[in-house]
Formats: sequence, C-alpha cells, structure tokens
Amino acid sequence: MNRQDAVFAERHAVVTGASRGIGSTIAAALASRGAKVSLLGRDAGNLITVAAAIGGPSRAAAIATDVTDGASVSAAFETARRHFGPVHILINNAGQAASAKFTDTDETLWNRIMAVNVNGTYLCTRQAVADMLQIGSGRIVNIASIAGLRGGAYISAYAASKHAVVGLTRSLALEYATKNITVNAVCPGFTDTDMVRDAIANIMRKTGRTEAEALESLVATNPQRRLITPEEVSHTVLWVCGPGAESITGQSIVVAGGEVM
Repeated sequence: MNRQDAVFAERHAVVTGASRGIGSTIAAALASRGAKVSLLGRDAGNLITVAAAIGGPSRAAAIATDVTDGASVSAAFETARRHFGPVHILINNAGQAASAKFTDTDETLWNRIMAVNVNGTYLCTRQAVADMLQIGSGRIVNIASIAGLRGGAYISAYAASKHAVVGLTRSLALEYATKNITVNAVCPGFTDTDMVRDAIANIMRKTGRTEAEALESLVATNPQRRLITPEEVSHTVLWVCGPGAESITGQSIVVAGGEVM
C-alpha cells in the first residue's frame, strides 16, 4: 500500500449528494483508495446502486437523507457511525441549481436553494466536526462553484448560496486551524453531469438554440472550451484530503479549464 492509499485506508468518509454525478464519482474515488464511505442523498434507489458498485456493505453504506432537515441529518450520521465509526472526511456535495431572472426568483425558489446549498452544508458539518474534534483530525471539502466566486446573471439565488458556502469554508478553516482539521472549497465550472444537461435542455427550450449552441454558451468563459469532468473534481478532492495537503485550508480551488477568478 502506498502512502497516498494508507492515509485513506479504513477512514470513514461521508459524501452528500452521492447518488449521481460529482458525488458518486467522489465516493467511488475515496472507496478506491480504501476509505469506507457513507453515501447520503434523497434517491435511495440510486444510493444503493452506487454503494453496490463501489464495494458493497463492507465498503459503502447507502443512507437516504434530507440534508435540509436537522433531524434527518442527525439520524443519518448516527446510522453512518454505526456502520463505520466516527467521521474522518466530509464531502458536502449536495446541491441544487436554478436559473431565473431576479424578479422571477420568488421566496419559494430562494429558500429551496438556500436550504440545500447552505443549510445542508451547515447541518452536515456540525455533525462531522464533533467527530473530528474528538479524534483529533479531519478533512472537510465543500463543493462550491465558480459562481460562488464571481456571481452570474440569472442565478442570483445559486450564486448567493455558493458565496455563503465559500464564506463558511474560510471561517471554519480559521476556527479549526490548530485542530488538525482542514476545510476547503472546490469550485468547479460547468461540469458534465445531469444538472448541466438539464441546464442545456432549459436553454434550448427557452431560447430555441440547438444543443450545440446551448453547450457553447455554457463553456464560452472556459478557455479550454469544454465541460469539466466529475473525475477532475474528484482528483482535486482526493488531493486536499491526502498527504501533503495538511497546510491547504481555507482555500477555494477552481477546477474550470483555466478560468481565472
């Protein structure tokens, strides 16, 4: 076993939003390095499928969870601990996005985005930090977005929520800097996931553009002119959770094909 894998061996990682896309890819990457992974998300069927694919019950646990509900989160972490013990690594990946003019962003939409992206990150981190303080170490990675660093038209709720995640990341990194707990944000650009495919379909429906034209509009600010892959995000997560990254904390790491914030 090499040094990189030894760091993850038998560590307990919790990944939220793990039923698909970036979350399932991160979970698989952690499991491939030897971590035991608790998969949290709303889609129980997909979670079970992901858990089976990355190692079955000895390596992964599927736990249906509503990250916006404190009682659900508390119960999920208790279940996770029964499976694999205290939490060493937390990946706050669960998130929602929506595109709307600000004047069309009503309270229902605003509150839904904030509940998942901000409150969910807060609730899960509160649970994990208690374990990390007890065991004397921990790694927290919040999956934010380039929108959390620069904003964007027609995504006011989403951008505001991701700015909040970045702010929380920086504050927690400072608070736990002497506790061997690092807290970082990974900020992808548009990534090849179901969420972005839905965005492309939405652009096509609203503007009459072709799929190629809709995709081009999304990657226009990416110097590499392409979607990011979930694997690229997972590699970055493994790096900040692994050996040699102990002093990397409070950072917002952009994974966006060369976009400069």
